[in-house]
Amino acid sequence: MPQPERNERQRMRPAPLLFEPSAAVADPEHFFDLESMDDPKELLSRATELTLAFRAATDRAVEFQAIAAARLADPRRFDRLTTADIAERAEWTEDYARKMVEFGRGLLGRTLS
Repeated sequence: MPQPERNERQRMRPAPLLFEPSAAVADPEHFFDLESMDDPKELLSRATELTLAFRAATDRAVEFQAIAAARLADPRRFDRLTTADIAERAEWTEDYARKMVEFGRGLLGRTLS
């Protein structure tokens, strides 16, 4: 039986990011309790889980940035922003802002259909 076709950007289920107590956050050497792991296999496993979780979170956040940029640049808005204004707010170059608006429009087009 053939496998169903996968999306080009299939969503991974990342490891949960546990919030750290404020005392642990104050310690610059403390990072999700990784420094206390002695078993290198366990350390590699947990560090890999965290890496995947942060990558997934970054990808998702970038998508939301693009959607926001596209909405802010929507010509139907009376308070529409230029790509220069968006770039300034997001601390991007204007070229990158233009690309993010375009990417966001593509994402919005897929979600509306």
